[in-house]
Amino acid sequence: MKRFKFIPFLFFIIFLFSCSKEEKKILLFSIENSTNKEDIASAKATIKALADSSEVFIIESDSKEVFTEDALKSFQAIVLLYTSGEILNDVQRADVERFVESGGSLFGIEAKPKLAMDWPWYGSYMDQPSANLDLNSSDFQSIIQNSIDNNQLNYALAKTQRVPEENRFRKEVVDFNLNEPMELDEIEGKGILFVERRGLLKLYDFNLNQTREVGSLDVAYANEDGLLGLAVDPNFSDNNWIYLFYSAPGEDPIQRVSRFNFTDDSLDINSEKVLLEIPTIRKCCHSGGALEFGPNGNLFITLGDNTNPFESSGYAPIDERPGRALWDAQKSAANTNDLRGKILRIKPEDDGTYSIPEGNLFPPGTPKTRPEIYVMGLRNPFRHSIDSKTGYLYWGDIGPDAGKPDPKRGPDGMGEFNQARKAGFWGWPYTRGNNQAYFDYDFAAGKSLDQFDPNNLINNSPNNTGLEKLPPAQESLIWFGYGRSEEFPWIGKGGINPMAGPVFHAEGHGDEFPEYFEDKLFVYEWMRDWIYVVTLDKDQNYAKADAFMPNTEFSHPMDMIFGKDGMLYVLEYGQKWNSRNFDARLSRIKYIKGNREPIAKIEADKEVGSAPLTVQFSGEKSIDYDQDKLKFEWSFDEEKVQSKEENPTFTFEKEGIYTVSLTISDGSNGKSTTTQKIMVGNETPQLTINTEASNIYWDGKKVDYTVSVEDKEDGKTTDGSIKAGDVKVTFTYLPEGKDIVLATVGHQQSVKPEGLRIIEASDCKACHAMDEKVNGPAYKDIANKYTSKDKNKLIGSVIKGSSGVWGETMMSAHPQLSLEEVGKIIDYILSLRTPDKEEQTLPLSGTVTLDEHVKDKSKGRYILMASYLDRGNPNVNESRLSVSDQIVFKAPKLEAENADEYSEGLSAWGSQGSTVMGSILNNTFLKFEDVDFKGLNSVNIAGVYNAGYDYGGKVELRIGSEDGKLIGQTDVGYFHPKKNGKESYEIPFKTLEGIQDLYVVFKNEEDKDKYILNADWIYLNYKG
Repeated sequence: MKRFKFIPFLFFIIFLFSCSKEEKKILLFSIENSTNKEDIASAKATIKALADSSEVFIIESDSKEVFTEDALKSFQAIVLLYTSGEILNDVQRADVERFVESGGSLFGIEAKPKLAMDWPWYGSYMDQPSANLDLNSSDFQSIIQNSIDNNQLNYALAKTQRVPEENRFRKEVVDFNLNEPMELDEIEGKGILFVERRGLLKLYDFNLNQTREVGSLDVAYANEDGLLGLAVDPNFSDNNWIYLFYSAPGEDPIQRVSRFNFTDDSLDINSEKVLLEIPTIRKCCHSGGALEFGPNGNLFITLGDNTNPFESSGYAPIDERPGRALWDAQKSAANTNDLRGKILRIKPEDDGTYSIPEGNLFPPGTPKTRPEIYVMGLRNPFRHSIDSKTGYLYWGDIGPDAGKPDPKRGPDGMGEFNQARKAGFWGWPYTRGNNQAYFDYDFAAGKSLDQFDPNNLINNSPNNTGLEKLPPAQESLIWFGYGRSEEFPWIGKGGINPMAGPVFHAEGHGDEFPEYFEDKLFVYEWMRDWIYVVTLDKDQNYAKADAFMPNTEFSHPMDMIFGKDGMLYVLEYGQKWNSRNFDARLSRIKYIKGNREPIAKIEADKEVGSAPLTVQFSGEKSIDYDQDKLKFEWSFDEEKVQSKEENPTFTFEKEGIYTVSLTISDGSNGKSTTTQKIMVGNETPQLTINTEASNIYWDGKKVDYTVSVEDKEDGKTTDGSIKAGDVKVTFTYLPEGKDIVLATVGHQQSVKPEGLRIIEASDCKACHAMDEKVNGPAYKDIANKYTSKDKNKLIGSVIKGSSGVWGETMMSAHPQLSLEEVGKIIDYILSLRTPDKEEQTLPLSGTVTLDEHVKDKSKGRYILMASYLDRGNPNVNESRLSVSDQIVFKAPKLEAENADEYSEGLSAWGSQGSTVMGSILNNTFLKFEDVDFKGLNSVNIAGVYNAGYDYGGKVELRIGSEDGKLIGQTDVGYFHPKKNGKESYEIPFKTLEGIQDLYVVFKNEEDKDKYILNADWIYLNYKG
């Protein structure tokens, strides 16, 4: 009897529960690719023989989703065919470990990991000969048969904790469009307090569910300075004190830690008590500035080394030449008599002073030391946390810029996650990570000297005012560079900006988060936009790390705390440096216990059409994360249930607009309903713009075009039944910085836009009208005042409310509207903008010349747009349908950060006034889609370089894929010890034809860890 089946995952759980419990079942898992396809087919044939000759039921799957505990409980063994378990995520890996711990068997056929440390458990397991099957072995079948005959799963034996599935978490954005948010803390029972770098203090109020400004400070805003840190006093309910770390304004460069009264939801600026002032150099870099209370009311304060890192080639900045203190971290991080490059620990006293707790690095009175120092030897400790149970201090220290180790300078630029169980010295600028040591360096002679000894460090810099003999350097808990770490491969690769904390304990934070999180450390990466949960062993050493919500967007996570309500509050800085960002936000994350409500989703093959209209509906994209069997109830043209099928077909006989409803239920009191509009009585018109021209322009380019429209009810433009005057054709030039919405003016014909529909369904008309002021401004006035650059600001004003912009009238908030809905409202309002000049329409066919950019010396865009509004059906209200199309002609300059695709690890940042794509190493690439190669005979690429680093490599141009046809290449490189650089390189090639994807591939096979360049832009050179 044949006992071999391929089971798609959608039916997998249902199938398993239908199988007899007595059957012995093996999961055969493989993912085919071009290299293993034949091997897998051969292995399957061999294994089928086992299924045919025994009482074994073999189930084949190629879906990773099968690796859940509920599914695996039905098997006695798993066989991985030419597919490594490395492809599984952390949730799935934990469930596999538990399966084996419970008595299940795991075998591999050519399934050893490529990188053993990526999943250490799996790497160790697959090192066992018994785990690796040989299809040619005579005892192959008996090994499998014996293993499953003797297997009785007992999950009470499993020791590995299950990792919670991501879909059990809900991230809710409670505020957005923030202006450089820095740090947050909780006022219990009241809300989340946070600071913005330019000086604002804000409060998200739990009861009001909104944020408001509650104070401001005058600060010195430059480099990395400003309002940086915040902490709420542990006894706030009694004393109403908060603490702020800020850069004091004025001529004296000082960082200040002060206490303020915060009463009646307002910062009392006159109540300031200055606890601590730290002199600084305001010319550059590394401020730190975070505040955090630990046990016994001790306040921990982070301070960066205040050192310029840009003239030491990414290695230790220890320039001891006269006048070079700014370039010498020995003046600060390694100086026992200086507070910079440290984490301080003090105890604030009621009178506004502070005392020194026992156990700091230097007892009070020790010559040439500061007693406030708890840990020293830090570069830029930007975010820290204290374990409330153990008192251990955790922090992230941002690494230097060296992309690779140098045998005469030292290690590559490593970021660190550190743990301090007691006071100590963490090595900078002499060591990084696990005490990888730098070399002393003579900057005047440009040569390396002796390598530093982590256990015998001497600070003999002329800029040192403290002790020469330093404590032994301590190793990091976790360390990593720009490339993939062998010790901690889960960290990935890319820029370096680590941050640490909190450590979760359910005590004091409710029982919202499950037991899995107890005693675990949260770490996060600002540049790489991820959060991980670190498991510590019984001795508080690193054990493993699991990704936290890896498919959820975190836009430069900046700070996070667990609130007393049990939710995780996350502050995100947003993607652009030194600016207000729409994705700069405050969010809260909740864990969903027990049954999760299903999510109903409707798909329809038609949404409009003439009567009778037959529509194929589908509910199969509906989701139930608990794998419950769903029940479906559909209503089409009546309010009663008309179908209980998952994928019904329904014919609408009469003209009209119908609201189709789908309700799904999971049998566990979980329900979900969704709707979709279907319009019967009019077909959508079809509009086409035909042109042979590419979408890239050059001086004087001419474009021939033809516009045609066809409508089932109205007719065609080709036979004159649709008149040319009913089709609007425009050609618009938009200089750089101008809104593309300007090109749509006049194409918003009388069909009702979605944004207007949302306005009419809300309370907007109580305050606004089209042409005249009511309580608030007219929509047209708004459109003429703002541009699309202000869209994010306007969305924030609608959702949060505003006042003072158009007078003193307060505009009410609309938190009930989603960001998507408000975005459509703003798009509609901006489309009402009065055009700068009278609109000129074009005929259905003709020629346009692209020469406006020459007149204003701009590199803007040309938009050829056509639209048609049909006549609709007189028997169906609001049945007119519009259609439009456009061709955008772009300048040949392509910004690197706007590439359609790029390699893992590449990051965008600001450099020398440009936004560049950096962290470019060997075998990385940028992909630009749909480049027209007709007439294209060369490409220029612009590189941006920082001083003090020896860049170098090769740039290749390939088509179709990163290893596709090579059409051109050039060498690139730059080095100057002090000066930054910008270079442009032309890469010529033979003319090609057609529209293809362009891959810009970067190579340096000789030195794979060397940065090649920072890519600024790509310029396409067409021959005129």
